[in-house]
Amino acid sequence: MCGIFGYWDRKQQPLDDEVLHRMAQALLHRGPDDEGIHHQPHRGVAIGNRRLSIIDLGGGHQPFVSDDGLIAVVQNGEIFNHVELAAELRVQGVRLRSQSDTEVILRLYEREGIACLGRLNGMFAIAIDDVREDALYLARDRIGVKPLFVHDDGQRLLFGSEPKAIWPALGGRKPGMCLEAIHHYLTFNYIPAPWTAYEGVHHVMPGTWHRYTRGRHVQTQRWWSLADQHEQDFVFGDWTEEFMALLDDATRIRLRADVPFGAFLSGGVDSSTIVGMMARHVDQPVKTFCIGFEDPRYDESAFALQAAQRFGCDHTTEVVELNMLARWPKVLYHLDQPHGDASFMPMLRVSELAAKQVKVVLTGDGGDELFAGYEKYAQFFARPDAMTLPQAVFERSYVESISLFSPEAKAALYQPEVRAQLAGIDSFTAVAQPWFAGAQHFDRINQALYLDMQLLLSGNNLVKPDRMGMAVGIEARTPFLDWRMMEFAFRSRGATKLLASGDKKHWFKRAAAPLIGEDLAYRRKQMFTVPVGEWFRTSSFAWLSGVLNTTAMDTFFNVGQVMTLLEAHRTGAANHTRELRALAALAQWFELSTSGDLP
Repeated sequence: MCGIFGYWDRKQQPLDDEVLHRMAQALLHRGPDDEGIHHQPHRGVAIGNRRLSIIDLGGGHQPFVSDDGLIAVVQNGEIFNHVELAAELRVQGVRLRSQSDTEVILRLYEREGIACLGRLNGMFAIAIDDVREDALYLARDRIGVKPLFVHDDGQRLLFGSEPKAIWPALGGRKPGMCLEAIHHYLTFNYIPAPWTAYEGVHHVMPGTWHRYTRGRHVQTQRWWSLADQHEQDFVFGDWTEEFMALLDDATRIRLRADVPFGAFLSGGVDSSTIVGMMARHVDQPVKTFCIGFEDPRYDESAFALQAAQRFGCDHTTEVVELNMLARWPKVLYHLDQPHGDASFMPMLRVSELAAKQVKVVLTGDGGDELFAGYEKYAQFFARPDAMTLPQAVFERSYVESISLFSPEAKAALYQPEVRAQLAGIDSFTAVAQPWFAGAQHFDRINQALYLDMQLLLSGNNLVKPDRMGMAVGIEARTPFLDWRMMEFAFRSRGATKLLASGDKKHWFKRAAAPLIGEDLAYRRKQMFTVPVGEWFRTSSFAWLSGVLNTTAMDTFFNVGQVMTLLEAHRTGAANHTRELRALAALAQWFELSTSGDLP
């Protein structure tokens, strides 16, 4: 786990070494243990790394450079099958000088070129400078666990694990706001890739690589697609055997670390199953971490304790303050972009708790999107026409059901000149429809899950453990998002996941129940969040009014309309929690984007 950064100048104009160092320092929180830069100023190229040392603490310094000096590699992430790949390379006569997974990438690339990505089981963003081709490759893992941002003005490409790593190379100047990205944000509650909040800054898409050469054309190729799967029929016994075996092995290889590790444990079916799998493979009690709240509506700590006792864990629980709004600016600083999801705040808090004891945690992220764990799926597919709607109507209806603001509501919020600029840009058509187009061979339930895998997961739910963990120097690993498990999940029909009765994760829970117990397997799902909607009506109403009623907000939005939403929420005439959260995050991001200082 690290942060990577660098540049590629098509006219071979060099960046100053001090600028590169400032790019590295912007990612210090991601990699507090080491810094390395491979700079060839005569070629106008550098790749760099800030390292959080997890594997081969003494020998894993990055960048890794080939013996002839012609290839250099940095990565942010982990290659979990590096042990098996290294053994295979040694059989083939390759001499490895370290135990590092990054060296494995280098040696595979030397032999197989960029096609070696398909051999990697991991979470990663990779940069490869290849002098032989005079080219720079940037690649991102299959589903986007690890981030990678680029700014390309046609002459100079800049890249970084977070946008803030790019700013030093722009003279400390942030680009202007991307209005279309904000338009999509108000639909999805996050900015979907490849858009970002900044003009000219793009997110490399998951499962793709880019090849930069001296010409202006950038070669881009998708090297993995979840849509390549096709559903098949299973009997429950066979399905369970494969599911449990895949998850067990995915967990086993994610325990590879030369530093202390543990797990986030909520007591939900996902995290409990992962901890149960971990307990099979370790000699010492698994270290588990949970935060609790005094308000029982949001407190899961009793369930976490139940799971911890079942598996003999070394469990740490801390009851924390429920109102975390003071943490919001720090959260947004680490995100670099607005996110309307309030659960980033408790995620930062549990990450701080875990960071006192470990540098790696395993999480249950991905289980809900793969196996239909959210209530929204049950609600949408409870519609009697959900399976019979014409395809185009189904697609738009599903997106409407998960949208924050409708197109009409967004238009009513905008200042007239903003509304005119965005006229004709439809978030459904621009963002969601292309994903649906490649997934129509799936059944309706899997189409909905596929959309959330591509948008919600990489756009929001994986951002949460990455940025909040990296903010305090810990690495989050996600066994459910092993590529073998993802492909298996989309070979499984939707009927194995969501029943007409509304039972979610149906076969998953049946399969996991013998491991985690019936009580945990079938407990009511509880969202990991805080009651900001209540605070907006009461103790935080005045604070929110001030946040929303600013000059920056008035530049883009009809603040009177925003205040109408707030007043309707305050009086109980409507519940606008989600909308107000998103607008509050956006307003605070406006303020941060002009300063950039850590709150």
